[in-house]
Amino acid sequence: MSQLGGAAPSRQSRVHANAPEMDSATPLYTVSQVARLLNVQAAFVRRLDTEGVVVPARTAGGQRRYSSDDVDHITALLALISDGSTVAGAQRIIELENEIADLRGELDAR
Repeated sequence: MSQLGGAAPSRQSRVHANAPEMDSATPLYTVSQVARLLNVQAAFVRRLDTEGVVVPARTAGGQRRYSSDDVDHITALLALISDGSTVAGAQRIIELENEIADLRGELDAR
């Protein structure tokens, strides 16, 4: 009996050893894929790029490609927007939270 899907190779597998390492900054997703993942309009995702809030990588042909980090950023923006923030306000909140995290890291290093 055939099953759809299957087990992924283990980390020790010779097949896995040849697979490229992907990190969260690797640009993989198109605008429509991000929109589908986050249940938003593609125009909203494109607007974030136009406004310089989330700037994706571009292919040689100029198409936008978003990384997992970009998707996480948009997810955080959407959470703040759903709480009543504007896009600009949500971005500023994220920037301030990042500054606080950096300062805490510096204090912990002392």
